[in-house]
Amino acid sequence: MSELPMTGLPRLILARDHIQQGLAPKDLARRSSAGALVRIRHGVYVDGAAWHALKPWEQYRLRVNAAAETCGAPTVFARHSAASVWGIPTVGRQEVHALTLQNDGGRSRAGVRRHYADPAGLTAVRREGLLVTGRVRTVLDLAAFTTFAEAIVPLDHVLRPDTARGLPALSKETLLAGVEGNYKSAAARRIAAAVDFADPLSGSAGESYGRALMRVGGFEPPVLQYEVRDADGLVGYTDYYWGGVRVAGEFDGVDKYVKPAYLQGRSPSQAVVDEKYREDRIRATGRAVVRWIWPDLMTPGRLERKLAAAGVPRRRARSAG
Repeated sequence: MSELPMTGLPRLILARDHIQQGLAPKDLARRSSAGALVRIRHGVYVDGAAWHALKPWEQYRLRVNAAAETCGAPTVFARHSAASVWGIPTVGRQEVHALTLQNDGGRSRAGVRRHYADPAGLTAVRREGLLVTGRVRTVLDLAAFTTFAEAIVPLDHVLRPDTARGLPALSKETLLAGVEGNYKSAAARRIAAAVDFADPLSGSAGESYGRALMRVGGFEPPVLQYEVRDADGLVGYTDYYWGGVRVAGEFDGVDKYVKPAYLQGRSPSQAVVDEKYREDRIRATGRAVVRWIWPDLMTPGRLERKLAAAGVPRRRARSAG
């Protein structure tokens, strides 16, 4: 899973600059073998300790930077790679993706997967020193060429304002307006279905991916951000709620226990205690609570089993979906 990229990524060490670095190529290779450096692509290294301290999505973002340093010509990054530059979360296997203007079916070379784009419909944007597809084109490409569940994660994200980056929300109308002339009919249908399902009320990448898996699994759609009250007032808002069976669903990402914006001055241990107290209050209203975490989403069938065990209804057999 790729979350929002962080600033302050470690500096790349380029073999071509070995004279300025004061290191001969054999020194770079020796340090890489010893683990002091990590080679992230041919001719590009990074400090080993700094690399291993990065989250997976930060490592991926650094791989995109490394590709930009070694491509022989100006390169327009696309799909997951453009998303990482825009701060758009994604899920799924993440190669470095770029565009080619030669209609040869696309190809992979030097660790970069290239996809044909008609230059007539292409607009590139310079962001953080890289050329990338615009926000609309980026999420439409992901909707067209990834699975339905993976596509919902970036679409939900761009329907909300990105206040951290000063980026406005995109409307569904704006997204759909970017389809005509840029995609074949099958891809356009995939985009339309994903855009129709996308919802700005989804609060995180994990919530979006879980909701999409529920759709794929044939479960009744939940109400998002459902308000729960008891005799003492507001208990909180559940990520998902199925009123017919009085079941609340909660995705437990790590953010609520580690990020300052969620902690709001509390320690992580206090946040855990508060969450347990909140769940007890929800259960005391006669509602059931089912929880899951990222490994439940990434293991095929595990979320389905949890929801089925909690009594969440299906509206059709999966085999008919």
